[in-house]
Amino acid sequence: MKIAIITETFLPSTDGIVTRLCETIKWLESQGHQVMVVAPELGVNEYCGAEVKGVPARRLFFYRTKQFALPSRLVKKYLEAFQPDLVHVVNPALLGLAGIYYARRLGIPLVASYHTNVAQYMDYYHLGLFKPLIWHYFRFIHNQAEINLCTSLTVKKELDKRKFKNVQLWKRGVDPETFCPEKRNTDVRRRITQGHPDKKVLLYVGRLAAEKEIEKIKNVLDRSPELWLVIAGDGPYRRELENCFRRANVTFTGFLHGQDLAEVYASSDIFVFPSTTETLGLVILEAMASGLPVIAADSGPSREQIEDGKNGLFYQPSQPDDLSRKVLSLTSGELDLRTMGKAARQTSIDLGWSRASNQLLDFYLITQDDLKIATEEKGLV
Repeated sequence: MKIAIITETFLPSTDGIVTRLCETIKWLESQGHQVMVVAPELGVNEYCGAEVKGVPARRLFFYRTKQFALPSRLVKKYLEAFQPDLVHVVNPALLGLAGIYYARRLGIPLVASYHTNVAQYMDYYHLGLFKPLIWHYFRFIHNQAEINLCTSLTVKKELDKRKFKNVQLWKRGVDPETFCPEKRNTDVRRRITQGHPDKKVLLYVGRLAAEKEIEKIKNVLDRSPELWLVIAGDGPYRRELENCFRRANVTFTGFLHGQDLAEVYASSDIFVFPSTTETLGLVILEAMASGLPVIAADSGPSREQIEDGKNGLFYQPSQPDDLSRKVLSLTSGELDLRTMGKAARQTSIDLGWSRASNQLLDFYLITQDDLKIATEEKGLV
């Protein structure tokens, strides 16, 4: 099958969407399928056999640390040259709008996937007034597709309620060979703690933005000098976070990739995840695969991955001291950190990416068949 993936974000950017796409592309190419990626032009021309076609990108006023591609006729040119059997628009908002328009115009089967709860982000930027408009916009563009995919049951329920059509769950995945406890490294641990490897190491991995609520971890550090926080990621909120944690035991690493990221996961002790706005949070699974128990804000998508008291703990975001209590219960020995870490690893061991990618291919084939039937029925009228 020839598959065109049109995405708002791709390499060299780092986030859960890019991770999922890279694993999907690797699997599809390994199975003999031909993939073309259309993405913002950021200097990447090929990935694992898939050709990457760029659309000029620019920084927009509302997000200065990331480059976006606007709708472009280049998308039509790329689709006509590639002649795909199916188009998959990933998190459509700007560039994806062109993907939807030209796929419909050219009569190509269309799948869309929803990965970011933009409407919920509005509350963090004092733009809550625009939430109904945001939902209307995303519902309209997603409902041009034959199938809409999302990555958690919580989000599926929300999209169903918002009248997105034919919403299906796209399974989560992780690479348990890349992310594993065996990557633990004493030199890495010494480096990320700035020479204090005996501290208990808390880790956050992800984009640094207001809606991630990373500053809530500051209260935990204030409660115990025996803790060290490592923040692996970057984003528009980094300067504010550096100011917030100025005199605390914190290391900012910037974005990490591949082996470097795997070693930092495995060389830490506890993964802390304060966000309540995620549609999944793949970093939770990466942390678990690395043998880390997870302490997360109580939210629907996190509950689909964490068993409270077994492979992690939940804290109540509305209770300011609850995160500190949960962290200290693990670092003080009240709860068994090692046993919980082993259970976290066991949770992830059977969730390799081939499972999610196989399912995605099934969705592609169903979409092809459904459009073919609909076209034939239309021809009979």
